[in-house]
Amino acid sequence: MKTMVPAGGCTGPCVYPAVPDGGWGWVVAGAFFVVEVCTYGTIKSLGVFLEDLMEEFGESNSRVSWVIAICVFVFNFSAPLASVLSNRFGCLPVAVTGGVLVCLGTISSAFTTSINQMYVTIGVVSGLGYCLSFLPTVTMLAQYFSRRRTLVTSMASSGESFAVFAFAPAFMTLKKRIGWRSCLIIIGLIQTAVIGCGFLLRPIVIRPPAAEPASTDERDDDDDASEEGSVVSLKDDFELENEQTKASIGSEDSGITSLSTSCNELPAAVAAAPTAAAADPQDEADSLMEAQREAEPAAPRPKLLDFSGLRDSVFICYSLFGLFATLGFFAPQLYVIRLSKSRGVADDMASYMLCAMAVAEVCGRLSIGVVLGRRATGKLRVLLACVALLCLVLVAFALVRDFWGLLSCCVLYGFFLGMVASTHIPMLAEEEVVGVERMASSVGLYVCIQSFAGLAGPPLGGWLVDITDNYGSAFYSCAVGMGLGAVCLALVGPAKARASRRRGEEAGDHGDQARDPPGRPDDDDQDFLEVDLAPEGLGRGRSPTVA
Repeated sequence: MKTMVPAGGCTGPCVYPAVPDGGWGWVVAGAFFVVEVCTYGTIKSLGVFLEDLMEEFGESNSRVSWVIAICVFVFNFSAPLASVLSNRFGCLPVAVTGGVLVCLGTISSAFTTSINQMYVTIGVVSGLGYCLSFLPTVTMLAQYFSRRRTLVTSMASSGESFAVFAFAPAFMTLKKRIGWRSCLIIIGLIQTAVIGCGFLLRPIVIRPPAAEPASTDERDDDDDASEEGSVVSLKDDFELENEQTKASIGSEDSGITSLSTSCNELPAAVAAAPTAAAADPQDEADSLMEAQREAEPAAPRPKLLDFSGLRDSVFICYSLFGLFATLGFFAPQLYVIRLSKSRGVADDMASYMLCAMAVAEVCGRLSIGVVLGRRATGKLRVLLACVALLCLVLVAFALVRDFWGLLSCCVLYGFFLGMVASTHIPMLAEEEVVGVERMASSVGLYVCIQSFAGLAGPPLGGWLVDITDNYGSAFYSCAVGMGLGAVCLALVGPAKARASRRRGEEAGDHGDQARDPPGRPDDDDQDFLEVDLAPEGLGRGRSPTVA
């Protein structure tokens, strides 16, 4: 029974005997759903105001698109900073700070007088707040779930799709009555919910259940094998110490465990905790966390930023996939309304393109969660198929001319986008890519690399629209980026196989050297045997030889 020991009120740590796969994790999942609504959901809905900003400030498509581009860039590029702050201070204060910045940036953008000011308010301030609130929340969610992690993450991440479904038609209607500036103030007030969600991110402490005392007969049997048991215990302690030194990157200050620590290692990290129940739950939780820190006194401080993944060909190929694929993640939502209007669709009906896209995206996220949850291998091939189909749909956007054709493209695009968007980051934890042990050190760098495509995607589409006077050109650029991403993703498998073969060859070479170390004479050349007959207490003099 995975029961929780409450500690420290509503913000203190949750103590479990094992990873709960539920419990307070369901509250964190609900918080992540709301954070998705207020971050990615808001970003994807800002395309509703594209035409209003162009008319208000007298700017071109590309100039206005830089608002979204800078926001997405700062969102992704500051991911390593959010990881460092979460490890140092904990997820709760970082997420709350992010919520404050999100509200401040969105509300202040309603009072701007130029597009350059919106680059700062929405682009920099809100973009940084999005990252500081999003990354700690998804990190904490991953710690509360193990077996259900993929499904729960897919369900919770659907919040952005529900936001687009609700926000797009609502703000299309509302801005006609109160104006786009008042709409931004309303969005900022809605985003205050992120602050409340930050206070729900309670750190988790895993305390293994105490072992039951052995019976008299069992103790007699154990006494007979005490010498062998002590040797095994020493071996296990040595292996545990080395495993913790290698893999643990938990914060000494925040009391949380990073993504790189697997669920099976969490109990080992607190194995030295006192087994007697404390009278005060807060004192018990504090003693557990203190024992966790004292369990590995010789462990070096973890690296705050790790760029070693740039030497891994598998990670490089996968990062290039994320870089190019991101070109097709945001521009379609930004331009699909203007594309529909240019094809003769009425204003009121054009907003429902985003609604259809959002509903299909929810279905895609849930579907991929179920499919990948039932597969132990071949997950990378499923992702590759989704990316390839997404590329074809982006090309179809530029070719269709009627309402139903555009609506069909929106449904297909939303479905496959939901599949790709909800899995491309968790896919890093699969052994086909980098593995769960290197997940924490890789995810920040991966998202940071993605940020450059987020910076270039919307302005590139806007520039093509300006020079061709055709909104379909923006979707061609997205299709090219998605196609290049599919090529890079297809190279991940061969790169992984080549890396495995190289490691196998190196292991074989090391084994040969261990069996026949350099400088040691061959058996055929030995004509005498050195035997050390000196007692241990008399020092190490030169031993006599026996022919």
